[in-house]
Amino acid sequence: MMSNESDAVLIPLYLCDNLFLIDPVLKEYVMQTILIVINDAPYGSERAFNALRLAIKLNEQEEQSTQIKLFLMSDAVMCAMHKQNPVEGYDIQQMVEIALAQGSEVSLCKTCCSARGLSQELLIEGCEIGTLDDLAHWTLIADKVLTF
Repeated sequence: MMSNESDAVLIPLYLCDNLFLIDPVLKEYVMQTILIVINDAPYGSERAFNALRLAIKLNEQEEQSTQIKLFLMSDAVMCAMHKQNPVEGYDIQQMVEIALAQGSEVSLCKTCCSARGLSQELLIEGCEIGTLDDLAHWTLIADKVLTF
């Protein structure tokens, strides 16, 4: 009976106090996937701001490579709208663009977008309208799920 890749146990390897996960079957380093689900509007509360700060900082970490996936739900879908013009303080559009440039994937709830009249043409380039099925899949493949 052949072993399935998903049956492999990852071997933790510490080098200079840095953790790397090694797949003994494939004999390669395994990247950690982190899903961040954001529910709050871009401005008013600082939850979206803090979620994006964390996503950007996780992308900058050198001790372990990560794949960051951001799923925007409820009023958070407005975080991905282009041509935002905040009067002062932080700029959510710029933060989403930075996360995308770092390699993060950004997907928005289709139902939430429809309820707010938000279409693909109004989104920051690189953001995609997704479905609950996409969120379910991302949740199942994620090593960690964080909600804001």
